[in-house]
Amino acid sequence: MNTRRNPKEASRRNAKPGASSQAQSQPKPGARTRSNKPGNKPGPAAGAKAAPQVKSYTVSEPAELLPFLLDKLSGRGRNSVKSLLSRGQVSVNGKAVTKHNYLLQPGQTVALDLEKQVQAKEMAGLTIVHEDDDLIVIQKDAGLLSIATGDENEQTAYRQLMEHVRLGNPRNRIFVVHRLDRDTSGVMMFAKSEAVQQKLQINWKDTVKERSYVALVEGAVKKAEGTISSWLKETSTLKMYSSPHEGDGLHAVTHYKLIQANRHFSLLEVRLETGRKNQIRVHMADIGHPIAGDKKYGAETKAVGRLGLHARVLSFVHPTTGDLLTFESPIPKTFLKYTAPAPAN
Repeated sequence: MNTRRNPKEASRRNAKPGASSQAQSQPKPGARTRSNKPGNKPGPAAGAKAAPQVKSYTVSEPAELLPFLLDKLSGRGRNSVKSLLSRGQVSVNGKAVTKHNYLLQPGQTVALDLEKQVQAKEMAGLTIVHEDDDLIVIQKDAGLLSIATGDENEQTAYRQLMEHVRLGNPRNRIFVVHRLDRDTSGVMMFAKSEAVQQKLQINWKDTVKERSYVALVEGAVKKAEGTISSWLKETSTLKMYSSPHEGDGLHAVTHYKLIQANRHFSLLEVRLETGRKNQIRVHMADIGHPIAGDKKYGAETKAVGRLGLHARVLSFVHPTTGDLLTFESPIPKTFLKYTAPAPAN
């Protein structure tokens, strides 16, 4: 997953998600971590007094909590200090505080409990690629619901992220900004407050600068690029279709560009000008190349074992900082495999 920040951080175009001062970095599978293994350093001698695990600091002048802690804990990185806050290990006058900009007053006591640990549950079917005070950006696997559809016991991205944010404070919540179909993988985001959610949704067209997908479709697409425009409606069985009458339904515009193909499958880069329900799936079927694995919209193949649709790029203006954030996910290897051109004789 690549993250790009512009224009203020153009020089950090290839920085990893969470590298900015706004983000809380989340560990990825396989990431290297430092640990003190037995034998690396001699342990305390028998009977030695253990160092106190609670540190206290008295506030001498007004300050925000995060800058105060960064000053006092100069040996720790910014993300490390943020993690202490999110896990509820920091208290002010005996009350746990997780808000980074909590305003401290002279005479208050800030305590840091290094022993208090909240065990986070391992998330299934998703990876957090960016988190800050306002947003969480994830990469969702195919097969995971974005939000519940009716079965209260079904695992969803929303439910797991709600549990995640409540580790630090039981009152924390997340809010749905947009959705991906269950069988679509890729990048999506959630808001951490209703105010941020509303700001993003109301200004969606201006806020989102790029939202593109890769689609594995059946057959050999002949045109190198094209645009599909139609008016989408929904049947009583919840299936979307393009109306034959202009103005009858919701206007949908999809742009596509051919990446590679063989006589069985084609790989397309798909960019949305509008974001209607099942828009890409309907439009690919309209041009005679349904998405691989999409039986609902006319696909005949099952070789891939999943829906051939992946949300690859999400680029948007951060609702609070004004920074341009771009998250790019790699093309699934199976998509590349099934569209590899036939070897030349």
